[in-house]
Amino acid sequence: MDSRRPVLIADQLRVARGKRVLLESVDLNLHRGETVVVLGPNGVGKSTLLHVLAGLLPRAGGRVRLDGRVTAALQTPALAQRSVRANLHAAMGWWGVPRRERASRAQAALASLHVEHLAGRAADTLSGGEARRVHFARSLSLRSDILLLDEPFAGLDPPTRAELLGEASAAFRDPDRATMIVVHDRAEAWALADRLVVLLDGGIAAQGSPSDVLEHPERPEVAEFLGFTGRLRESDGSWRYLRPAHVSLDMASELKGVVSRRIPEEDHVLCVIDLPAGAVQVRSDYPGPEPGASVGVRVAGGVRFDGEGDARAVPV
Repeated sequence: MDSRRPVLIADQLRVARGKRVLLESVDLNLHRGETVVVLGPNGVGKSTLLHVLAGLLPRAGGRVRLDGRVTAALQTPALAQRSVRANLHAAMGWWGVPRRERASRAQAALASLHVEHLAGRAADTLSGGEARRVHFARSLSLRSDILLLDEPFAGLDPPTRAELLGEASAAFRDPDRATMIVVHDRAEAWALADRLVVLLDGGIAAQGSPSDVLEHPERPEVAEFLGFTGRLRESDGSWRYLRPAHVSLDMASELKGVVSRRIPEEDHVLCVIDLPAGAVQVRSDYPGPEPGASVGVRVAGGVRFDGEGDARAVPV
């Protein structure tokens, strides 16, 4: 197998629903051994893209070329009212897996998600997290060349989601398979992605390694989506975009501002600070400064945009 050759190529993909264009000019390649995460806000077309690549929705233009077979694991597990083992065997039977291989494949796939002990359980007795693991195992048992997963952790409570995220990240990786995962949560994207694709306004706005995309966003709208919530006007007229991690409270700093809002979080307080040149957000230990309080602020890092629109970012 040539891991350098894409197993899926989307070329100038266009998707429309009636007169409304959902996706335009999308170019995307998937390679064996790679996990690609498509990240974007709700309603931007992430799931639509996955459905088109899987052949579940028609395209209005462009091409999709495949070098192998595709498995799509959609958001809802949709397990049949039979045992966990029987669910996996039925999927493999439909896929054409020889009967003699099904038991070992089912066992291996369930073990990769740590649910081999559930093989004899009725599917309708599983918890939400257990059902999601079995859903993933069913797809893995098919050993396809391309695995597409649509919001695999949606609807799970935070503890179950955190536990499953770590386990699934390892299970989804395979040197012989290309994996694409659609998410809207940045933490999930960073935990899963070898390559990150940011989808905004019906097209690919950025792609690259997660660290490159986060630290060097090339467009203001990408920076805003990735959590650069602060903006300061620089002396040369450019805008400096900052994440809360780039900002700290320091009463000794000459840069002074006023707390306009406090947003309680699980472990911190997120404070919105109004400054003469703009506004920033910063996380503080509880209880944090009160609204209306004057505070000193230090900024370090961020990204500067020299102009409007598609101007390139200049890290600072």
